[in-house]
Amino acid sequence: MGESRAVHVTFEGEPPRRVAVRPGTTLLEAAHAAGVPVEATCGGRGRCRSCRVQIRKGPAPPPTLADRLQLGEDEIHERFRLACQAAAWEDLVVAVAPPREERAFQILTETRGTALEAVDPGVRKVLVRGFSGVREETAGARMEELLRQLPQPVGQVGVEAIRSGALLLRSPPEAVTAVLYEDRLLQVEAGDTTGELYGFAVDIGTTTVVGYLLDLREGELRATVAALNPQSSYGGDLMSRISFAQQDPGNVRRLHTRAIQCVNRLLEEACRIAGTSRDRIYKVVVVGNTIMHHLFLGVDPSSVGQAPYLPLVRTAVRVGAQEVGLRLPPHTPVLLLPLVAGFVGADAVGMVLATRIFESPRVRLAVDIGTNAEVVIGSRARIAACSAPAGPALEGAQIRWGMRAAQGAVDRVWIEAAVRYHVIGGGPPTGICGSGLVDAVAGLLEVGLLDPSGRLVVDPPPRVPEAVRRRITVLPDGQPAFVLVPKDESGVGEDIVVTQTDIRQVQLAKGAIRSGITVVERYLGLEDRDLAGVLLAGAFGNYLHLPSAIRIGLIPPLPQERIVYVGNAAGMGAQLVLLSEQEGRRAEELARRIEYVPLAAQPDFQEVFLRSVRFPE
Repeated sequence: MGESRAVHVTFEGEPPRRVAVRPGTTLLEAAHAAGVPVEATCGGRGRCRSCRVQIRKGPAPPPTLADRLQLGEDEIHERFRLACQAAAWEDLVVAVAPPREERAFQILTETRGTALEAVDPGVRKVLVRGFSGVREETAGARMEELLRQLPQPVGQVGVEAIRSGALLLRSPPEAVTAVLYEDRLLQVEAGDTTGELYGFAVDIGTTTVVGYLLDLREGELRATVAALNPQSSYGGDLMSRISFAQQDPGNVRRLHTRAIQCVNRLLEEACRIAGTSRDRIYKVVVVGNTIMHHLFLGVDPSSVGQAPYLPLVRTAVRVGAQEVGLRLPPHTPVLLLPLVAGFVGADAVGMVLATRIFESPRVRLAVDIGTNAEVVIGSRARIAACSAPAGPALEGAQIRWGMRAAQGAVDRVWIEAAVRYHVIGGGPPTGICGSGLVDAVAGLLEVGLLDPSGRLVVDPPPRVPEAVRRRITVLPDGQPAFVLVPKDESGVGEDIVVTQTDIRQVQLAKGAIRSGITVVERYLGLEDRDLAGVLLAGAFGNYLHLPSAIRIGLIPPLPQERIVYVGNAAGMGAQLVLLSEQEGRRAEELARRIEYVPLAAQPDFQEVFLRSVRFPE
């Protein structure tokens, strides 16, 4: 077959989508070209099952080693392949087959934090009455009268204010409402709209996006909305998305568009819940890690993925909604909190702001456990931070039966004389999420089925209860595994197992986070015992079972009363800046003050990491 002609790949669905590609194009690349959402949490490296597809018509590509490792011979025989590995050399009809249906996701939206002394969002509305005394009955004269009646001098008049003013003041109503942001006139609205003054805070995470609609008059939270980050189909971790962005200049635009579309949907949903409209939102504050920050702006994040790992801008950024594509009045100011360094972003600044570590007389540790974990240690004397690339394993990705915290996921596990588990939403389990996986590993350590090196014990010692011992099995690929849910109890018709590879993934994730904590402690001349407390932030941290986290060595072994869940602290920081210009200025000061500790540059990092990967004795 000549390579000059196109190959056609058709993806089943309603309606089916057909795309012409060059011979040898992977099915994952073809899916992206066709606009078909195919998950690729490992970034297309053949290290997970999330991009699994089935070849319905046409010759199935020969299975690769990654296919055999991730899918097994049975699925290969049924013409399943990893889309990132399978190349299209002939016309094919393909069915996208996600590993399992995930519904009713648990996305952390709760925020806990500081009460403001005063609400000062910088946005205000002023009701202006009476234009009958204007000497010249023209829109221009009435605009001059409007500006004269405002309680503060106006330094700038926005284009939208001019346009709306010309329309409203040509035949003026009894009253108009002027919308001001600092010394800028943003808008002129007909009638009295002073009762509607809203702002939107959004936390764009690698895996989830959470938005908060607030009343800017009293600081009241009116709606909380959340969604999975649709960029995940291009990679579950940050380096995967950087790699995707580098493949083609158009990929930055694709990632940017996905993020903006998601935020726009959340804006619509929040307004529906609160019973208002988008044109009553006058300020937006965004937090996120450095990569999400750049992609929200439509900026290529490649510089963050290459030494010396510098963002293109670290200071706070203010743009108009129209500049980034938000479906809001064009003049609406959108503020992005400042960054600390390449992988310590605005979300870390938001977490510091919300937890008030910078005011603490004693040293505390705050850690936002996620795909990219932020570690901050400090007090009012000094603050240092690092970023720990935990990867998506603790959120269920790259785990054989891993899934997000959604309906059907095992989220709690007890391994004692017998094995018990809890399933989100009830019903038969279809997989295991991060918190359940940590519980399972902790339980295996405790009963003696797992040694400190992370090796599953195939021949358990006599002390292991028989009901637990008989769950050890060896898979067709030769690796040992523990049967968490027998197939007659599962909702997938197969045993749900925790494999040796899964345990290694947990070790790497927890090793990255724990070594980050240790390196920052050493940088500040501290040890675990010097910590007055641990603040656990982020979705995974808040669903984590503390005894299990301590047992596997994920967090310092402090008394549990000194470990506190603080909810979505990054989201709380965004809300504080939304409601207070002073908090915005404080965020900029904190970003300059926080000392960044690059892990890879520390001479003892390799030794610390290798020790952190092991489980406590």
